[in-house]
Amino acid sequence: MIKNTIIFLFVFGILQISHAQESIENNAFKAGEELKYRVFYSSSLGNLTAGEAILKVEEWKESNSADNKSFFHITGIGNSKGFFDWFYKVRDRFETHIDQETLLPYMFVRRTREGKYKYDDDVFFDRENLLAKSRREIKPIPKDVHDIISALYYLRALSLDNFEQDSTYRLSFYLDDSLYHTTIKYISKGKMKTTWGWIDCLKFSPKVATGEVFSDEYPMAVWVTDDDNHLPIMAESKVVVGSIRMELIEYSGLKNKPAFFREKNKQE
Repeated sequence: MIKNTIIFLFVFGILQISHAQESIENNAFKAGEELKYRVFYSSSLGNLTAGEAILKVEEWKESNSADNKSFFHITGIGNSKGFFDWFYKVRDRFETHIDQETLLPYMFVRRTREGKYKYDDDVFFDRENLLAKSRREIKPIPKDVHDIISALYYLRALSLDNFEQDSTYRLSFYLDDSLYHTTIKYISKGKMKTTWGWIDCLKFSPKVATGEVFSDEYPMAVWVTDDDNHLPIMAESKVVVGSIRMELIEYSGLKNKPAFFREKNKQE
C-alpha cells in the first residue's frame, strides 16, 4: 500500500526525469555523503516533531561482476519521534544499489514498519531483459525506470540550468510491484530562509495521487539548492488534516564546497 510510505516519500521526494539509459556526469554527490532531516507536523494544535530521516551514500563493488561495474549503495532510514513514535511508530529502511555511470538502480530493498503494518521487499532490476523481479512478481519495465531513492539522486546529478518556469516533466518509478507515472512541475528560482541563513534554491512541485492523504494534485513544494550539490534543503506539503514540513538539519561529506549560504540577517 503506497499510502503507508507517505512520510518517507515526502522526505526524500519522488523526483526523476525520464531519460535514456546512458552515462550521466555526476557532479552532485559522492560516496561518504550523509544528510539528516527533521520532519514536522503542523495543525490547529501546534507544531510537533514527527520524525527524522537519514540518507547515506557508500561505495559498493559487486564481487561477481564480469564487467567490473562500480555502484553506489544508498541507504535511507526514516523513524518517527516524540508523540508520533508513541501514537504511530515508524521504522522504515530503504536501500538502493545504483550504477555509478548511469545512476540507474540494479537492486532495491525495502523494510517498512509503520504501526501494525509490515512490508518487506527486494527488487532486482534486470536491465538486459527489462524486467523487475521482486519477491512476489516479475514485471516488464522501461529501460529508464528508477526506485524511490535512486530517483532523487538521479535528479540531483542532472543539469538544472535549462529548466523553464512552469514546465512539467515526466516521472516514472517502480514501487510495490507497480510502475507509476507522474509529473513534476518546475516553479521558480528564489531564496529560502533556513537555519543556516538565506539559501539560493530551485522550487519544484511533484504531482501526487489525491485521496486519503493529499487533497490537491500539487500539494507539495520542494526546494533544492541552486548549486552543484543540488541538495533537497526543505519541503512543505498540505495534507488532508494539517501540513508537513521537512528540513535539512545536518550534512557531511558533500562533493562540492557549499556555496549557497547567505548571512542570517540578510533581507530578500
